[in-house]
Amino acid sequence: MNGQADITGLLIEWNGGSAAALEKLMPAVYDELRRIARRHLRGESPERTLQTTALVHETYLKLIDQTRINWQNRAQFFGVAATMMRRILVDHARRRVRDKRGGKVIKISLDEGAVDVSDERAAALVALDEALKRLAEQDPQKAKLVELRYFGGLSIEETAEVLGVGTATVVRHWRTVKAWLYKEIVGE
Repeated sequence: MNGQADITGLLIEWNGGSAAALEKLMPAVYDELRRIARRHLRGESPERTLQTTALVHETYLKLIDQTRINWQNRAQFFGVAATMMRRILVDHARRRVRDKRGGKVIKISLDEGAVDVSDERAAALVALDEALKRLAEQDPQKAKLVELRYFGGLSIEETAEVLGVGTATVVRHWRTVKAWLYKEIVGE
């Protein structure tokens, strides 16, 4: 059995209430979650306090609290993980932007310290989140595509599987949505 099938099998077993499957799942998905988190935190200053491990752990804790999800496969799991990671990063970015504008400083305690992202990255994440909300009102599937590709790091094929569309559709929509987001965030 390959790694993807192993993860899918563990998710289905976990869905059925198997605590043992959940215990086996974390080691099976941990490296991929770290890769996704590292990609998001790349380019941050070395002084940042949000570490890859802390982001992965916070995401994982949110994932195992999801009791209403009918886990079906690996791609779906990482799609949901992408959504969780996006929410965590955007929440921390909003706090950063608020604090910069004179808001009360709040330190969020995670495994490896308080969250801190650069001012530039925080503003960019907030702008992206706002643009994604506008996109979701117009076309929820394209907003989900961005979440899966950008925040989840899913491949074209995995994104197509999660969305239930062909890879050509994902490629076409990805190209279109990147241009739309650039226009929304940067302006004409």
